[in-house]
Amino acid sequence: MVDTEQLRNKFSKILMEDMFQVKPGETVAITIDLNSDRTIVDALASATLKAGALPLIMVVPKAEKESEAGMEYWPSEALTAALCKADVWIEANSMVILYSDIWETAMRENKKLRYLIISDSTIESLDRVFTSFDVQTLKMLLSKVKDFVMTSKTIRITSENGTDVSYDIDLNYMFDIDDGDYSQPKFGTAPGFVNIVPKLASMNGNIVFDILQNSKTSSKLEFIIKNGAIVDVIGEDGVDAFKTYLASFNDENMYKISHNMLGFNPGVRKLTGELVEDERIWGGVDFGFGHTSAMDMPPYGQVAKSHFDGVVENTSIYLDDVQITNKGVVCHIELKELANKLLTN
Repeated sequence: MVDTEQLRNKFSKILMEDMFQVKPGETVAITIDLNSDRTIVDALASATLKAGALPLIMVVPKAEKESEAGMEYWPSEALTAALCKADVWIEANSMVILYSDIWETAMRENKKLRYLIISDSTIESLDRVFTSFDVQTLKMLLSKVKDFVMTSKTIRITSENGTDVSYDIDLNYMFDIDDGDYSQPKFGTAPGFVNIVPKLASMNGNIVFDILQNSKTSSKLEFIIKNGAIVDVIGEDGVDAFKTYLASFNDENMYKISHNMLGFNPGVRKLTGELVEDERIWGGVDFGFGHTSAMDMPPYGQVAKSHFDGVVENTSIYLDDVQITNKGVVCHIELKELANKLLTN
């Protein structure tokens, strides 16, 4: 039987001491809602104290919808004021604040803020995602992939599940990696990916999701994408429910592509149903739709009422005519050595 207390303590120590490198006297804000796992939060607070920093746990009501659509449920003025003064913000809300006006203001105004979202992940998932790799080796792999992407014009992604979609690169937009180093001010998410904001209106093709956020069906839904936006959703089960969900926002930007993440976390080898983990599955990709921050898509971003993601596993990724993965396996000669080192660590 897994000792969950031991996992919580290991994860929290690695996160605070090795990844955030918190310093004595710093304030570490941890936001949660009434549905969050307090045992993980308490372990994070304890690790913060042991590192000499000061934890600030803020509990808010659980919103019915995420991001900007959840604003009416949160004490936004007080929460924003506190987050604008913190050194570190770890978001452990089950219904996330990410991309809301609270988040946008804190990230814009607090120039020292190191932010990380872990959402409502279980400790078993956090252990797989955060503690299974050497940060420097992962940094080298992700940096190489990012460099390849930025010198490409078009990205094509396919999968045997029927996915075949492509889009163009815009060098004015953000190209980001998360490798587990949160020691400097940044918008951080769980490690193990290269994130790309596609050129506006350039994505075309179809995406068949192996797992899709806010979809209550196990059947795979297929998105038809034209000029960067969802024009139809196809599937045997759950199609009407998901279309109703999208339509409920009454926001055309909820249909538009926001970002694409190429997954390379060596601890994530199969889908688990935990989105923060699944988005980083080795050899898979994540597609996000809806809100895009102005930090990622300058100068104005893509303002939407919310944001949702879906994952495709075992993908083949082509940067122009150069293939870097084949059915989920890293195949590019300049990446294989680093990939093998991470997978056998």
